[in-house]
Amino acid sequence: MLESIRVTGNSTVLPPKPKNERKVKRRHFSTLPKPKPRPQLSRSFEKGDDFSGKKFCILTAIKPTNLEKEKVRFFKSDYTYNPQFEYANPSLPSVLAKHSNATDRFLKQSINIMELTLQKYGSYEKFEQATGGSLLSKTRIWSHVRKYMMKEGCMGEIVVHLTEDLLSRASMTVVNGCPTLTINVCTAREHWLEGMLRHEIGTHYFRGINNLQQPWNSWTGRKKHELKPNNPTEEGLASIHSVLFRRDPFLWRAALLYYTVYRASHMSFCELFKDIGKFVKDPNTRWDYCVRAKRGWTDTSQPGADSAAAVCTHSGRGSRSPLSVWLLQEPGSAAVGTVQVGGSVPGSLAAGLGCFSKDQVYLDGILQILRYRETIDFHLLTALGKVSYEDVDRLKGLAVTENMRVPHFLQDHGRYMEHLEKIMEVNELTDRELKDLIY
Repeated sequence: MLESIRVTGNSTVLPPKPKNERKVKRRHFSTLPKPKPRPQLSRSFEKGDDFSGKKFCILTAIKPTNLEKEKVRFFKSDYTYNPQFEYANPSLPSVLAKHSNATDRFLKQSINIMELTLQKYGSYEKFEQATGGSLLSKTRIWSHVRKYMMKEGCMGEIVVHLTEDLLSRASMTVVNGCPTLTINVCTAREHWLEGMLRHEIGTHYFRGINNLQQPWNSWTGRKKHELKPNNPTEEGLASIHSVLFRRDPFLWRAALLYYTVYRASHMSFCELFKDIGKFVKDPNTRWDYCVRAKRGWTDTSQPGADSAAAVCTHSGRGSRSPLSVWLLQEPGSAAVGTVQVGGSVPGSLAAGLGCFSKDQVYLDGILQILRYRETIDFHLLTALGKVSYEDVDRLKGLAVTENMRVPHFLQDHGRYMEHLEKIMEVNELTDRELKDLIY
């Protein structure tokens, strides 16, 4: 079930439900400042890759239509049944194949990060409770979001949806030209929520808005200026901001996503579910991670490329498009799923196997940014929009830098760098190690 609010200054209004549902009350916040006009992003900024004139959105396409049904069947089988996923319009398997290349390049680091976390907390569940705190009610989520938006000066610019139907913890997308933040209420914890807002608003939204002012704000502009793909920088930077001010900034989620994708390329769904049990005990959490890694594939019993890929063309009608240009800006790529392996040591690839490799981009990006943290200008990395850290020095002379939006947590450079050092320390990452891996 999806509920939404529109943060527009002096009121926050829940839209009316259908007549057969109970009536909801309107919520008012009379002390809020006058809102800024919400940015209207044109249709061109929602365009992903175009196939036969139809808008294409791989993240929408690879969400199974029978997910809940297969979950019930999987759990009833005592975790021995390999789900058979169905999709709205099975087609274009070649597109999915481009995003099935898992690498083991940072596998050692991902395992070490998770083992360090378990050594300190005993289990993921204890780590989650100790560092994440309690789950928040919808009222408290709205309160936290409002306070964060006021802190960043973006009240009234973003539509906020609360939902229980999301594989990720949150997503920042474009719906009908409006920036839209969707939050998974099932994972919104009191001590982690602001990190999520730094990830989605402080990183994705601000870089997206800044990108609108730049000469590379279109596919043509990016090609003209020869920009590198914005990932893994985009998700790496956002993931760092998720844990930036945590007491123990373990890179657990990025590490587990990386590990799960790699193992999914060699295992069936059931085997994968059992395998990640060494790191996560809760079956619902394990299910979510396995679905993320196996989404897009019909027969999850097979790890190989013979699995039937299911990808559909985007139907539009107000649905959100994670491939919106203003959010992703990856010219020439079929979708966000591409794992961009920087440097000259790509690691071995499990090419064409039954996994969706997009989730490896988080740890990949984190480690690349930490490797070059002393030379990256983080203010410019945000101000220049959807650019790779590798392009910042080359582009800064061409960029529009007046009135660019930079999040509050980047204002104190010294404090920011101290927390990057803490991330290195807590996760036992060394400069020598990163230099050997990334160059």
